[in-house]
Amino acid sequence: MLNVVVVGYVWPEPNSSAAGQNMLSIIERCLAANFNVTFLTAATDSEHKADLLTMGVNVQSVALNCSSFNALIADIAPDVVVFDRYMTEEQFSWRVKEVCPNALRVLNTEDLHSLRHARHEAVKKHGDASLAHLHTELAQREIASIIRSDLTLVISKKEMALLTEHYGVPSAQLQYHPLVVGPSISSTPSFEQRSHFIHIGNFRHAPNWDAVLQLKQHLWPSIKKALPHAELHIYGAYPPKKATQLHNEKQGFLVKGWASDVESVMMNAKALIAPLRFGAGIKGKLLDAMRCGTPSITTWIGAEGIAEDSVDVDSGMNVKPEKEVKNLQSAQWPGALCDADITDSSVIRDYVERAVALYEDEKVWNLANKHTASLLDEFKQQQPEVPLIERINELKQGLDKHRDTLFMQSLLWHQTLAASKYMSQWIEAKSK
Repeated sequence: MLNVVVVGYVWPEPNSSAAGQNMLSIIERCLAANFNVTFLTAATDSEHKADLLTMGVNVQSVALNCSSFNALIADIAPDVVVFDRYMTEEQFSWRVKEVCPNALRVLNTEDLHSLRHARHEAVKKHGDASLAHLHTELAQREIASIIRSDLTLVISKKEMALLTEHYGVPSAQLQYHPLVVGPSISSTPSFEQRSHFIHIGNFRHAPNWDAVLQLKQHLWPSIKKALPHAELHIYGAYPPKKATQLHNEKQGFLVKGWASDVESVMMNAKALIAPLRFGAGIKGKLLDAMRCGTPSITTWIGAEGIAEDSVDVDSGMNVKPEKEVKNLQSAQWPGALCDADITDSSVIRDYVERAVALYEDEKVWNLANKHTASLLDEFKQQQPEVPLIERINELKQGLDKHRDTLFMQSLLWHQTLAASKYMSQWIEAKSK
């Protein structure tokens, strides 16, 4: 029985984001393996957090930049420590290494933050996420965190390829860990029983907020003009005032906020619209739509990591947008893939045509509905060669041998993290 500590960047909120679902799945797998699990976090309390105590997880708050963490982690004496995102690894891994050097250090990326940020910058500068500059300071921090760790969990095969082929991360340090998805719902409403469009996503996540703005400013006015009786229902956790102010019943643009039952609102919608211009990882909203038999209209960003043949990606993750729609039929996306340059008038027309077809043509909708189950099954078959718990057990048993093969890891620990370490100690000393 292994003693596992999870150091959370935030409280896991499985009903708010795919990241919350992913973190909870890791905890559940550890519990199912009869591991003792302790969850530590410096995050403030959350109204939508999972009830970890009821699940049998020990929960405790920790302070940033404080040596009290050293005493706590020494008392727990973990066999395995899972860091939630690279920022948490930067803050706490050197403390774990000093106090518990034989603990297996696992980094859970959720998605590659540096990739998402680089794509966001490319959209702001060029309007095209495929022009992202990947050699940024943030990428250096994140890749360094990955190399320092004994094992890193990567949620997308696209990001696995980027790490190994572009950044040169040894595959021995990586574990493909796809988003855990439930089964397709056996009985869902028919075409006639559904109405309106839906968009859903945590408002604190920049790609989701950007998608809402694209809908409000560019897409929905034209769709509404073509479908006067249709409405767009916007759901998501933590809607700020700037989002709720977009609510306009006359325009059929309804900001609903938190969805207590995602399956219910998803199943009753004709289609999900997710015009994502940037992002990384796996988009949980699109998998949820497939589970509910709901067709979706999205971009190559939304399809990435789910439909592996839907976009043409090289090892540098640079996508050729002109090939997106051409690959639509081969990918059998359950709905439509549209271009990510939403300000272009021809792209807006494409969104309108796709939305109208799904909303009014029962044959088109039924075909997309059929593809939701088949594509979901294909995604669920993309499993790692070695399951996560088995990989953890293997590495823990041969940890010294594993580390002996990782020269770059030892090099980084020899030279780096000193800045973060001494900055943390300086902050602690100053606070006294």
